[in-house]
Amino acid sequence: MSCFMCPVCKGDLHSDGKAYTCENNHSFDISKDGYVNLLMSQQSSFKRHGDDKLMVRSRRDFLNKGYYKALCDALCDCVKANVKSNSVVIDVGCGEGYYTNAVRNSFEGQLFGIDISKDALRFASKAIKNAGFSVASAFSLPFKNESADCIINIFAPSAYEDFYRVLKSDGFLIKAVPLENHLWDLKCALYDEPYKNKPEKRNDELFELVSFNELEYKINVADKDDILNLFRMTPYYYKTGKAEAERLLKLDSLETTVHFGLEIYKKRSLL
Repeated sequence: MSCFMCPVCKGDLHSDGKAYTCENNHSFDISKDGYVNLLMSQQSSFKRHGDDKLMVRSRRDFLNKGYYKALCDALCDCVKANVKSNSVVIDVGCGEGYYTNAVRNSFEGQLFGIDISKDALRFASKAIKNAGFSVASAFSLPFKNESADCIINIFAPSAYEDFYRVLKSDGFLIKAVPLENHLWDLKCALYDEPYKNKPEKRNDELFELVSFNELEYKINVADKDDILNLFRMTPYYYKTGKAEAERLLKLDSLETTVHFGLEIYKKRSLL
């Protein structure tokens, strides 16, 4: 059964394997790669939606080397501890599906992946066949009210109001955020005056923080291609000047700190 909601009329969407259709005959084709595009044109003012092919491939190649495996394992432990069988889990900002694929093996139920990037979903939907994928905005999720047991949000925009709408009354939000020292040594290699990451703003009115797990360790990136992939998968790649980038390209290896926060939130009652 699909939990997708028609972005036009908000009715239920049903799939015949080729398209999703609602009772008002709004129809959305399923791509040859297996995802459906439920992003309405007015929901994003950008011509390029989300990560491009270069960023997606770089992140896939870097993550598949296991550099962030500790975070992935901790995420799966959180899912196992908090998500019951037959639950609905939505990975919002799923990207190419590295974490989504690991979560798929952590619970029995329905899994959905949402991302605004078609390039990312081409990779995710090809790699993971037993999940539903949709191009959509995190700030206008194509899901019915109170239809999800858990939302996962890994290094992606936090649309707390829509997360609250979609989660059931006892639902969980699991977030991973970069903490202040994340990729500090990478930034030191790039910039004359590197800066620490600022803490992400929380929404304490809608969600109660029930658990926080801090992970901080060093990774040794001993391959030029891996260093370049790490750089390309970050926002720094498109914000860094040519001279600064060339400093990094001269390195044969890079040891850098990774610093993650894994947060579990409970949906508050507003009554």
